[in-house]
Amino acid sequence: MLLAKGDAAMSASLDLNPVLSFLAQLKENNERPWFQEHRAEYDLARQRFELLVGRLIEEFSAFEPLAGVSPEECMMRIYRDVRYSKDKSPYRTAFGASIGPGGRKSSSFSYYFQLGSHGESMIAGGLYDPAPEQLARFRSAIDSDPGPFKTVIGAPEFIYYYGTVGGERVKTVPQGYSRDHPEIELLRFKQVVVMHSWADEAAIAPGFTSEVVTAAKALKPFLDFLNATVRP
Repeated sequence: MLLAKGDAAMSASLDLNPVLSFLAQLKENNERPWFQEHRAEYDLARQRFELLVGRLIEEFSAFEPLAGVSPEECMMRIYRDVRYSKDKSPYRTAFGASIGPGGRKSSSFSYYFQLGSHGESMIAGGLYDPAPEQLARFRSAIDSDPGPFKTVIGAPEFIYYYGTVGGERVKTVPQGYSRDHPEIELLRFKQVVVMHSWADEAAIAPGFTSEVVTAAKALKPFLDFLNATVRP
């Protein structure tokens, strides 16, 4: 579903093929010597992604307070922290950005946007790695009145892009709640996340910026709920 045709021309002028091409090669050659040899391709790919993030910030500003937020503040480093990981690959194989007030250091639940090859382009949001108190607040809100959250995740535009809420769940029931609670399936979530992905063909098609903006608008009520109930 491609909307906002007025933005299609702007999207068409930004060629994202070099981005996906570089990232596809990086997946096959995730080593420092190869990366250094292809530094020019990386610089071009990063520049294109930065331009895309800038356009998204501009478009998101129509429904989010993003004045003064720069692409650089939103974009994730391509270098991985491998200190505690079994996977010692030094680089991320997708470009990512957290778009919200304050960029990637925002204290609010923001829009995570990623551009990657082989269908790894996505928009996502939610409680990915919540602190115990955040998860407790979410469960308390569901326990008190699940109606507002169910309205959000039941909206047609939300279902179109995100389907149902996903994430890890406790195997039985969370502490403090009974097995026969009417909302036990929602209360079992340890993560509360949603995601919509795009194939490579969609990511390089005219109108992709507009498509991401439309998906973000569908995600906004979900993030608004979390920001209103989960944040201190």
